[in-house]
Amino acid sequence: MTSATLTAPAANPTPSARKRRRGGGTNLTKGSFLGLGIAVTWFSLLVLIPLSALIATAAGGGWDAYVRTLTNEQTLAAIKLTVGQALLVTAINVVVGTIIAWVLVRDQFFGKRILDVIIDIPFALPTIVAGLVLLSLYGPNSPIGLHWANTEQAVMLALAFVTLPFIVRTVQPVLEEIDHDVEEAAASLGAGRLTIFRRIILPSLVPAIAAGAALSFARAISEYGSLVLLSGNLPFRTEVVSVRVLTFIEGGNTAAAASLASVMLAVALFVIVALDLVQRRVARRG
Repeated sequence: MTSATLTAPAANPTPSARKRRRGGGTNLTKGSFLGLGIAVTWFSLLVLIPLSALIATAAGGGWDAYVRTLTNEQTLAAIKLTVGQALLVTAINVVVGTIIAWVLVRDQFFGKRILDVIIDIPFALPTIVAGLVLLSLYGPNSPIGLHWANTEQAVMLALAFVTLPFIVRTVQPVLEEIDHDVEEAAASLGAGRLTIFRRIILPSLVPAIAAGAALSFARAISEYGSLVLLSGNLPFRTEVVSVRVLTFIEGGNTAAAASLASVMLAVALFVIVALDLVQRRVARRG
């Protein structure tokens, strides 16, 4: 009797409780309001106001100037190369990054801690230094015979280098939290390794993989430093969007640079939102 009375409110929460659970209610203290104000102000100064200025600059030249900039053959070639290589590198990172995270979490081997530290080097290394390192290995005097400088492969290598840690670092903590007892129970019921991975492990990893892929793609389409030395910045061949934007700025055409930057912003937002929808759908099914 007492137990039923105590559990009834939890089983049938009030509308206000359900609203707060969904994040629709307001339950902020004075300290919370202060924190929210600081967060919104800082976010506005760093993100919202600069983005608004970018869009205003892009629109300043009028719709005709906007279309003329984006339909330029050299600009279209740069967009195609940048987005295409970013998608390719992101797909590679999804597979290879997940494998690396799996090895770091599930396997024990000599040098594991060293490898775990090395994964973060692309985060800490200046991108121009990364370009120099890649140029020494894949440039004209390549010690391994891969002379990929000034080619599309150079763009792919540079983007893969700077985006490597994203998938690894988003998937790794999720793998560490997965309960091994569930896998052992599935195995005791006759499930094979592939079935366990596909039905138990992978659904838990998909949200983390999607988050890492979004970060990887956004980072790839904005890369500049590591490409300067390795790609050669050849128009219609290895020129990426960031270099094209710099060319517009150096030529005094700020409106064209802003127009191109706004397009890449839209592309990044589209991919991030699409991956977020995938992440949410998988999370609901889980």
